Amino acid sequence: MSGIQVQGLAKRFGARTAVEGLTFDVRPGEVFGLLGPNGAGKTTTVRMLTGLLQPSEGEASVWGFSARTQGEELRRSVGLLTEQPGLYDRLTARENLRFFIKLHELDEAAVWPRTHSYLERFGLAGREDDPCGSFSKGMRQKLAIVRTLVHDPKVIFLDEPTSGLDPESARAVRDAVAELATEGRTIVLCSHNLAEVERLCSRVAIIQGRLLALAPLGELRRSGQALEVRVEGDAGRFLPALTALSFAPNVLHEGSRLKVMLTDDAQTPDVVACLVNAGARVHSAVPAHRPLEEVYLELIRQGRV
Repeated sequence: MSGIQVQGLAKRFGARTAVEGLTFDVRPGEVFGLLGPNGAGKTTTVRMLTGLLQPSEGEASVWGFSARTQGEELRRSVGLLTEQPGLYDRLTARENLRFFIKLHELDEAAVWPRTHSYLERFGLAGREDDPCGSFSKGMRQKLAIVRTLVHDPKVIFLDEPTSGLDPESARAVRDAVAELATEGRTIVLCSHNLAEVERLCSRVAIIQGRLLALAPLGELRRSGQALEVRVEGDAGRFLPALTALSFAPNVLHEGSRLKVMLTDDAQTPDVVACLVNAGARVHSAVPAHRPLEEVYLELIRQGRV
């Protein structure tokens, strides 16, 4: 069975429960977001799904291998990029890659052409014999992704792959992740960059020790109502009036636009009337998707109650 299946997964460290009762699946060829604040259990979950940590309870299968009983086989079939690249500065890019090729017990002559094609894709061709210590952070991150791919894994776990990168390097990494998905690889993306998640992921799981939400992005963003209002002039001057409404909506603004988070569509006339009474000239008021950030923060706040 391909993809990832997780059923009732839990991990305890003594009296502390890091992860409790996680159940979800990741489909073959899917880019799946695993979201949550620091300390929510994302890294613990990934370590269990890559065979680095034994679950306390539950079962998980990754590309047909059991996380509980087939850790060695599982590790050979997945790629893992941690937030720290884990490269050797004194070695060249080629030497780093050769080292990891040997760790996977692969024939270098057979896998090097494919590995070099990834170096070209990431703009690293011609730098193979330069020491990694001379690379920028973006170059090191791209080389770490190439290292993750040397054994041609079907499932790839990426932990904050664009953290600390300049915009151009971050875009190159995002484009590469999207390309890898088109090759049929299953990708689990852990990221605090919600714009990146919206661009790359088809579904997300939000966790905080336990599962708070599991849904396609579009469905998650429709989980509450929002009203986008365009007014004449600077919309920010009407924020005090809106926050004084009896249901006190959360409001985002940019230029002449307001995005008002509602709990009920019936509140729309009250919002428009409030703005008009405050002196606004309203050009349009249309339903809108809630930003992923707003939905995410709301779920996290509810999970802490």
